[in-house]
Amino acid sequence: MINRLVQKIQKTKAPICVGLDPMLDYIPDQLKKKAFEEYGETLKGAAEAIWQFNKEIIDHTWDLIPAVKPQIAMYEQFGIEGLMVYQKTVDYCQQKGLIVIGDAKRGDIGSTSAAYATAHIGTVQVGSQTLSAFHTDMLTVNPYLGTDGVKPFVDVCNKEDKGIFVLVKTSNPSSGEFQDRLIDGRPLYELVAEKVVEWGKTSMDGEYSNVGAVVGATYPEMSRILRKLMPNTYFLVPGYGAQGGTAEDLKPCFNEDGLGAIVNSSRGIIAAYKKAPYDKFGPEHFAEASRQAVLDMVADINRVL
Repeated sequence: MINRLVQKIQKTKAPICVGLDPMLDYIPDQLKKKAFEEYGETLKGAAEAIWQFNKEIIDHTWDLIPAVKPQIAMYEQFGIEGLMVYQKTVDYCQQKGLIVIGDAKRGDIGSTSAAYATAHIGTVQVGSQTLSAFHTDMLTVNPYLGTDGVKPFVDVCNKEDKGIFVLVKTSNPSSGEFQDRLIDGRPLYELVAEKVVEWGKTSMDGEYSNVGAVVGATYPEMSRILRKLMPNTYFLVPGYGAQGGTAEDLKPCFNEDGLGAIVNSSRGIIAAYKKAPYDKFGPEHFAEASRQAVLDMVADINRVL
């Protein structure tokens, strides 16, 4: 799977993914009005507005990018109706040829972890039928429970040709409360990185492993250390733009050939029309604003690579 992602990045010359993390506040009034007229101010109405919002953004950006990253919590808040739109979004993106990274940060042990892996990147046996549920291409995984929690996901990666990104050093301000704690003189995130490399050796796909790492753009010095520790691990990099990470901050996440990382931007793209310099597009042309934001992000990152 990771080789497919690398090929898509090389083809588009865009080492980015669009975070499809819709909040109702991001959605222009005309979309909400139409959805509420049809389904009322209900969970179904909210879900319909999100679907129409997603569809417009996908239609205006799919040819520029290799991947998208829908955050499942943004859909779960609307219950079953929201999850149905999550599934529709995954399907629609895949129909457009995009790789879908499900941002669910799952992780448990034993049969529970295996069930999470089955739900998101695997298949389930129902009588004589082998079926898939969310069938995203890749998934974010929480490593807090250790190998017991991660191995079931790696097993599915190997069986189904899928991929995962394991949380190593996240971009949020309080990440250091645990991730930077010293253990035998070394920060915890370095020890997690070494386990990611160990897990990844069992799922190589060309030069890189199907077991990737989440490494935030907001800590460039740590990114530089992690890049050296994980030369064959692909990084999923949050924190660019709205969280304060710059293109210069991203550079340590990449290898010298310009590969090795894919950078996410969520509200900086999907809600671009709300902020300068894209507010000139207005709510009526929100998707055109998102397209321009993608073009600008790609140019900005490629400038430093």
